[in-house]
Amino acid sequence: MDETPKTLLKLLVTQQRMTYATFEELFNNTADKVINKGTKNPTCGETQFRRWTGGKLKSLPGADTCLVLEAMFPGYDVEALFGPPPATSPQVPAFDLEEQILMTAREAHEDADSTATASISNTTIDQLRDRIGTLAQEYHARPALTVFSQAEELRQEAERHRDRTQIPVQQQELLILCGQAVALLSAAAFNLGSLSGARRLARTAALYGESARFSPLQAFADGSLAYIAYHAGEPTEAIVKARSALSHGGLGDVAKRRLLAIQARALGHLGDVESAQRAIRQSEETGLGHRDDLHDGVGGEFGFPDERLAMSNSSTALLIGNGAQAEAMARRALALLSEKDPTSRAAHVLGSAAADLALARLISGDVDGAAEALEPIWAIPGDQRITGILVRAAQVRRYLSQPAFHGAHLPTQLRERIEDFTRASAPYQLGNHQLAVEA
Repeated sequence: MDETPKTLLKLLVTQQRMTYATFEELFNNTADKVINKGTKNPTCGETQFRRWTGGKLKSLPGADTCLVLEAMFPGYDVEALFGPPPATSPQVPAFDLEEQILMTAREAHEDADSTATASISNTTIDQLRDRIGTLAQEYHARPALTVFSQAEELRQEAERHRDRTQIPVQQQELLILCGQAVALLSAAAFNLGSLSGARRLARTAALYGESARFSPLQAFADGSLAYIAYHAGEPTEAIVKARSALSHGGLGDVAKRRLLAIQARALGHLGDVESAQRAIRQSEETGLGHRDDLHDGVGGEFGFPDERLAMSNSSTALLIGNGAQAEAMARRALALLSEKDPTSRAAHVLGSAAADLALARLISGDVDGAAEALEPIWAIPGDQRITGILVRAAQVRRYLSQPAFHGAHLPTQLRERIEDFTRASAPYQLGNHQLAVEA
């Protein structure tokens, strides 16, 4: 089997995980912006798309079509797009055979399923469920910008399927899948520093959960609204949302643990030490073995493993001024991560726990220990330096900016390194420089 794409266009399409449907939508939208001739805009049929990506074009298409393609793929002219991909190019990653197989399988299934009228194949829903589940489970290993793009593609696909079926059970399942995709969009938006976008998307996910009568999704979305409010400097609203989320029925132990941890953080931000400590203790209780279909059944970004709980509670301990408790919990989070396979370690949890540990040591006067604690974060790739890590790193930098540290070599070096770390982050590169909560 030939693993090499015949055109650069095919390679770029594969890289961006475009199906014909998503390519056509982007082509039409771009034509509206670039050509703006209404019904006289160029179009792209599926046969034409296959000829373009399969290297079967004998001459370049019309001038308007060329303008649209060059606008869709900035930096490439049409001669390059319809030519063979370069042997080596930093802009074009190696061809991913597995991804090509998966994309081909999706396209073939879409073609086979296109004859459905009043209903769609249950297999179609199963495949969409699998893809959303995979994205949730691999969330920690993918850049937030990539997750956002893929979750939006899945949301659009779920909505298209909703338009094709009148079967109530299928409609409900697709509502749930739409809501899951939007919940992942909200998480990605938050991690990219867009609190307003994340809030709107979380509310939308909650509406999907309400429409589908699926309380775990409603609870997850309300929990997301709670921590977004917390990071926006609205701890009272965060507590209200966390309590609302906990009031939903049908939640498993993982869901309740996540919500209690969020509630504890908001209480700590308000200075309610006793209530915050009580919420921490409740979040760490074993529970009754209850499960639900989202937090446990799908898991991944919808889950809340022990290391993430320990990391979150270390932040709460810092808020209420208990440095020893914060250090113990941050060390526990890092220890639990070290027991995992490297591919299963969440950079967000690693970086956040490391920053919390550093701040706890600074509070006790151990600058050298803080520098040691920060070592793991420097290796986190820029596209995985997300809001939670950046907020905590900023707290360390602000602490090191106190007059007592002025002129000292190591604190100055750490402050500068944190600034460089932040400048290379995904939110900063996207222009989201203001990262909310100052606690």
